[in-house]
Amino acid sequence: MADVTRRLHLRHLRSAPTSWVSHTVRGKARRAGTGLAFWYRPLTAVLSEVPVDDRELPLLFHARTEDFADVTVQATVTYRVSDPAAAAARLDFSIDPYRGRWRGQPLDQVATLLAELAQQPALDLLARLSLAEALTTGIAPVRQSVADALAADPRLAETGVTVVSARVVAIRPEPDLERALQTPTRERVQQDADQATYARRAHAVQQERAIAENELQSKIELARQEQHLVEQHGANARRSAELDAESQLVAAQSEAQRARVAADAQADAERARDEARAAGARAVGLAEAEAEAARLAAYRDVPAEVLQALALRELARHVPAIKELTITPDLVSKLIGRLG
Repeated sequence: MADVTRRLHLRHLRSAPTSWVSHTVRGKARRAGTGLAFWYRPLTAVLSEVPVDDRELPLLFHARTEDFADVTVQATVTYRVSDPAAAAARLDFSIDPYRGRWRGQPLDQVATLLAELAQQPALDLLARLSLAEALTTGIAPVRQSVADALAADPRLAETGVTVVSARVVAIRPEPDLERALQTPTRERVQQDADQATYARRAHAVQQERAIAENELQSKIELARQEQHLVEQHGANARRSAELDAESQLVAAQSEAQRARVAADAQADAERARDEARAAGARAVGLAEAEAEAARLAAYRDVPAEVLQALALRELARHVPAIKELTITPDLVSKLIGRLG
């Protein structure tokens, strides 16, 4: 809307670039155009403001098909005022000179006109189509018929309104009828979903079987490797035992050899000691024999009395101590007799 400001008894109007404004005083046009700004006297000024930008008009109306089914058509019409002077002459686009607001609702009149013009060809076309055709292929024909009707209508041209485009967004039946129509599709989709579920389960079972077979093969291979490992451990243990036995045999043989060598050495030493002892005994015996022979040779020329005295002295050296000695007269007489 236009921006109106007050300054004493005058008013200043400033319009938008997308608004066409006309200023008339006493039946004569003072100025007209878009994006104007001017001073005026509110008591004598007649102002009109027409928007010239593109505007969207949503449409929602009901129609009946050939098979008496009720459908809802959702469409959108884009229009603009291409001749604002003609529109201001045909419709009430006047604004209050004090506040800058429309006195009426001109855009509602334009919307009502466009809605009536757009609904009529759509209703005529849908009445010749079945419900299935309207829902499947009806959008394009309805859109084309609405666009052609709006472009060829003379009232819009006289009003200065130009239709930029017409779009049909959707054609929908009643909710219960729509659910009934969707039932076969839902059942087919459900069947496809069930088949996909069964296929997925079958694939999962196959995968589980393959996994179980792989696990079984892995276990078999692991058992085979464990068996090979046990056999290898047994062979290693057997080889270790054989090596230990051989080493113990060699050690025993070495020990026996050392013992035999030691025994032979000890026997040789014993034999040498016995021979040395025998030789020593023989030498001692020979020496004693020679000494005894020498002593006997020395005693050979000694008188018997001397020998007896020596014998007594030797005897007295080996006889234990005598505490009491009894000498009889017979012993003394015999001893004196021998001494005499």
